[in-house]
Amino acid sequence: MPSTFNNRLRQIILLLIIILLAILLLNQLYVFLPGFLGAITLYILLRESYYRLTIIKRWNKTATSLLFIIASLVVIALPVYFSINLLTDKVAGILSNPMELMMDAKIVGQKIFEKTGIQLLTDENLAAFQKKAATIIPSLLNSSAGILSNFAIMFFLLYFLLKNGRQVEKFLDRFIPLKAENVELLSTETKNIIKANAIGIPVLAIIQGILAAIGYAIFGVKDWGLWGFLTGIFSMVPVVGTAVIWVPLTLYLYSTGKAGPALGLLIYAVVVITNADYAARLTILKRLMDVHPLVTIFGVIVGIGLFGFWGVIFGPLLISYFIILVKIYINEFGSSRPPEAAPSPKD
Repeated sequence: MPSTFNNRLRQIILLLIIILLAILLLNQLYVFLPGFLGAITLYILLRESYYRLTIIKRWNKTATSLLFIIASLVVIALPVYFSINLLTDKVAGILSNPMELMMDAKIVGQKIFEKTGIQLLTDENLAAFQKKAATIIPSLLNSSAGILSNFAIMFFLLYFLLKNGRQVEKFLDRFIPLKAENVELLSTETKNIIKANAIGIPVLAIIQGILAAIGYAIFGVKDWGLWGFLTGIFSMVPVVGTAVIWVPLTLYLYSTGKAGPALGLLIYAVVVITNADYAARLTILKRLMDVHPLVTIFGVIVGIGLFGFWGVIFGPLLISYFIILVKIYINEFGSSRPPEAAPSPKD
């Protein structure tokens, strides 16, 4: 008995040390969490193709890993780089002439006040906005440095995951304290949701951004390419989505005396931009995986706060994990009452 008690005590102490070290490491490496999550995402997306080439076709593992990393760099890093440059240049151009922006905002505010009696934009609000806007460029530069660091971590970790992924998976199989069928369920759910969100959500953003840019160009919106890009970005935001961009643009057109283009843009946004999201979700995302809309909406809300950009992928995964783990708990530890016997004919 004392030996058993001592073994249990040593086990608890060791687990506490492991947990404390894990918390310490997470606290120090939290800034690089997007890079870690990005590497896991890319590994899951590339895993099957990588093993097909290296195991079945016997390609060199190092060369194949580097090839996949270069391809990922072209597909992901270059668009991000050009996006940051686009935003930085455009924002710098706007902030170099803030009075034009302030005058446009006053025109919109005055028009809203005339129609509704609500004073949304006052001189104090505009002054506060101008002061806040002056910090945008430094914050963009700081975020650029963080993005570059996380990209470096992501591709560095991806290289080792591709080369040693099988050993990592075998370790996780031994480490997870669940039945084999439940481990398989977690694995399948992880792959499906990551594929659905990592592929589906960017595709939806691209579709809505292109459609929005076309509409903005048709109805005479200045810098229609920039606003189309921002519409695509905001399509990832749950609930409000693309309306964050096209509603103010519609109001601006109407406030500047362009009632016809404003009405046209409003109809185009409601009929084309908004419905394109629903149509794409019913086709693209449903083919990748039939994720419930509430899981996606609340998952993105939770995920963005926890993980930043990668929250659009891992937020829904967290909620799905919660639901699955509840089912697994019931399956593993729930009471297994035998079914009641059917009444006999004599009864």
